[in-house]
Amino acid sequence: MNGLSDVRLTLHARELEQEQRTPVSLAPALSGNRWDRFWMRLHTRHKLLELDDHALRDIGLTREQALEEALKPFWKV
Repeated sequence: MNGLSDVRLTLHARELEQEQRTPVSLAPALSGNRWDRFWMRLHTRHKLLELDDHALRDIGLTREQALEEALKPFWKV
């Protein structure tokens, strides 16, 4: 596994923690709409840039891999 599933789980957990402070709607990710998936992909890729080295190690990514993934266009899987 390349760790991307773990990234999504980690980011989802962080969003749930933040939901107590600021409500975050995860409905777009669940709707199946192409544009919603694009938005979620863009959002989660940008969140990779906010993770520290310890969190990246936990999900099995290096800083370079996270940067490479975060810089991908939102339409690429």
